[in-house]
Amino acid sequence: MTTQIGAARLAAHVHSALSEAIVEHDERDVWVHPESMDEVARLLKDDPKLDFAFLVSITAVDYVEYFEIVYHLLSMRRNQRAVVKTRCYDREEPTVPSVVDVWQGADLQEREIWDLMGVRFDGHPSMKRILLWEDFPGHPLRKDFLR
Repeated sequence: MTTQIGAARLAAHVHSALSEAIVEHDERDVWVHPESMDEVARLLKDDPKLDFAFLVSITAVDYVEYFEIVYHLLSMRRNQRAVVKTRCYDREEPTVPSVVDVWQGADLQEREIWDLMGVRFDGHPSMKRILLWEDFPGHPLRKDFLR
């Protein structure tokens, strides 16, 4: 059975390599500064002590005050999983760095989040809609979409 890596341990490991990247953590999840997400992703994948080579999923949650981007990661060699999150407080032009160059599987998931929530992934090679047509007005999974 896959075990959840302790968030305190994960946060300490990331902090030792990228001292300004960690915002906070609880017993299960680690939050990082959005501008550090690409560096943190690279560390999580490439560091042999972590080895999170597989991106299970990326999703976004609209909390009205901010968007939270949630990354579910898996290390098959270490049989561990992790949850890393970042928050974007800009509702007009929400942007976080893309992790496509780290995990190719992020490609369609980042495009889906852009399409439905309006969070842009800076550095994505093809940031265009995937489910809706290009001229669709807005992003339908936002809580303020129908207002």
